[in-house]
Amino acid sequence: MSGYDRVVQPAAGDEALENHLGGDEARNYRQYEFDMVAPHVGRSMLEIGSGLGHFAEQFLPRLDRLVVSDFDPYCVDQLKKRFEGRDDISVLRFGLPTEIPLADPVDTVVMMNVLEHIEEDAEALRSLAKVTAPGGRIIIWVPGYMQLYGDFDRKVGHVTRYTPATLRKTVTDAGLDVDVLKPINFLGGIAWWAAVRRGGVGYPDPRLVKVYDRTVVPATRFIERFIRPPFGQTVFCVARVPQPK
Repeated sequence: MSGYDRVVQPAAGDEALENHLGGDEARNYRQYEFDMVAPHVGRSMLEIGSGLGHFAEQFLPRLDRLVVSDFDPYCVDQLKKRFEGRDDISVLRFGLPTEIPLADPVDTVVMMNVLEHIEEDAEALRSLAKVTAPGGRIIIWVPGYMQLYGDFDRKVGHVTRYTPATLRKTVTDAGLDVDVLKPINFLGGIAWWAAVRRGGVGYPDPRLVKVYDRTVVPATRFIERFIRPPFGQTVFCVARVPQPK
């Protein structure tokens, strides 16, 4: 298995290391994620790697239709329980790349920290493009820069960390256009390098995450209102499915 169906870490529970990056200790960071993504979301949305559904749920007031998905059986079961009785919400289980079992296309796909797990990343985006309406968007949030790759990345099954250039190549190889592509979270990148690469931390300490969330995230958001950083912990992309010619 070489795609998102290769589950290296569970997506929920005490052993889910990636939860330390956006759990209860990181409320400002979670708001940062939402505020970056929300302006690009239309009326129907498919989220890839929904976990327990916390992120997708925030979009419900602006959506006519939501599709959540995961490959982890535990997460899929929890998603079904969370959204039980909602006719406007569907729950799917699949890994990427694959033929996605979605009859009606959506206008927006959101994948937060998913693409970096997939060796066949361009093929995964092609799978998503097939269920996205022409002119629709695929929003991609991935960890940035191989200089920051460390033991944490290996533990959670990251194939790579992206730069704007490498992500652009993946997106264009998939036949998609690029609307937005930039590094973000500049101060977070520096903090990550200091803690994980230089400090030898295997995974983020929840206590440090709380300090980071209270100090670094607000400062980063303020700085990024005025300048475009040359580097960041994350690379953010909004890709668009071309209109037929």
